[in-house]
Amino acid sequence: MVRFRSFFIVLFLLALSGCYSGSRPPRIGTAAPDFTVHNADRTVALSQLKGQVVVLNFWATWCPPCIEEMPSLVQMQQRMKAKGVTVLAVSVDVDEGSYQRFVKDHNVNLLSVRDGDGKSNALYGTFKFPETYVIDRNGIMRRKFIGAVDWTEPDVIEYLGKL
Repeated sequence: MVRFRSFFIVLFLLALSGCYSGSRPPRIGTAAPDFTVHNADRTVALSQLKGQVVVLNFWATWCPPCIEEMPSLVQMQQRMKAKGVTVLAVSVDVDEGSYQRFVKDHNVNLLSVRDGDGKSNALYGTFKFPETYVIDRNGIMRRKFIGAVDWTEPDVIEYLGKL
């Protein structure tokens, strides 16, 4: 019973950390694929953000972990913007109205666009939301997180500040 519990705890911690069974996620250490998203409010190309640390977050309004994570993304963006860290939150919502209401109701005060066609997240192979990539100032993917992250944690802030 103790062995089973220990095994379960290790699996649980790996799932929380966004690890792929201890192996390195694909594309880490390579150039982040560029994309452009056009929605009702704006057009954003990932390449426009080169020279900044980009926290590329794929999310949806219907995703409970995404909703849980969003306030910490907004807080981290406010804290780290002066240090050249930018959050690019790409919603995969098909419904424009749901997306607009969520952004307004939850005070999503960061660079957010809606990609209702899902082309940008497909380019990254993202299928489980939220999924987040940390891209360094040279456009190289350094980390991948699957699931909700508390972006205000000191270790996360320190990591982003060193990029």
